[in-house]
Amino acid sequence: MNLTRRTILFAPLALAACRNSGEVLSFNGNTMGTNYSITAVTGANSASREDLIAGIDQALATVHAEMSNWDSSSEVSLFNASASTNSQTVSPAFAQVMKSAEDVRQQSGGKFNVALGPLIEAWGFGATGQTRTQPTDAQIASLMSGVGAGVEVDGNTIRKTNPATQVYLSSIAKGHGVDRVAQALNDLGVKDYMVEIGGDLVTAGTNPDGQSWQVGIEKPDVLALGVQSVVGISGMGLATSGDYRNYFEADGQRFSHILDGETGRPVDHATASATVVAENAMMADAWSTAMLTLGRERGLELANEMNLAVLFIERDAAGDTFTTTASAQFAALQA
Repeated sequence: MNLTRRTILFAPLALAACRNSGEVLSFNGNTMGTNYSITAVTGANSASREDLIAGIDQALATVHAEMSNWDSSSEVSLFNASASTNSQTVSPAFAQVMKSAEDVRQQSGGKFNVALGPLIEAWGFGATGQTRTQPTDAQIASLMSGVGAGVEVDGNTIRKTNPATQVYLSSIAKGHGVDRVAQALNDLGVKDYMVEIGGDLVTAGTNPDGQSWQVGIEKPDVLALGVQSVVGISGMGLATSGDYRNYFEADGQRFSHILDGETGRPVDHATASATVVAENAMMADAWSTAMLTLGRERGLELANEMNLAVLFIERDAAGDTFTTTASAQFAALQA
């Protein structure tokens, strides 16, 4: 499952010596076209390491089978391949993700939209491996005509409003995968953990030092990596969406992989990244993309209206100086 449409920018801080009673286990591997890292503090009621590995693997495999655009047999790929506008029954998890995506689409004024598949392909950021190039204005307008409201969700059924609709879940499914792994750990008796996939993460309980999990938010500069800000979280999800790692350049202009759901074009403003802390990783994932697409000015207004915890990082005109702006909810987390 290759979810490289957006790059999450995240750096976990080093953990101190263990003060949280229990054994500290680490799990690392590859999934969804990226890497995962899990730190778990086990207790008396926790399952064995072997059972935890099996639970993690099963959760990841299930999400891949449901939501990978890079697997032609997945639920989302089969849905995309169908030209029918009739309702189709899907798994509860797939329906849940689609419903959440639709909620964020509406709340963001259409800036966030998972039904941009043809445009993602046209810009060269999709599963077909198309060469990255700038589509013409006419091509963009034509493809945008097939986007509309995208997909209707009713219980465990979903329906295309246009036969040309193609769904890409890169901006929400990775966070959902994090939550699925976290649920597996909970079911196996682990109550203190951090699950991270490609920068999307969720935490529970305390870290091995007996404190909230300390997360470093990366400076959005590939030439000078470092921690821009730090936040401590427990029982919440966090995701960062950035515009500067996955892009191409043409005619002296840079085109990011983050597409604006209103225009069908890559975002083009000073906001380099947006970090969101939410009730779970799925919503943090979706809202971080929505907030980056909105940009700091519009995004901050909406974040404060909705009590969302968001940190915006903007670059100056030269691209080498960064400033941060936090919503009221995010500032409260750092207080």
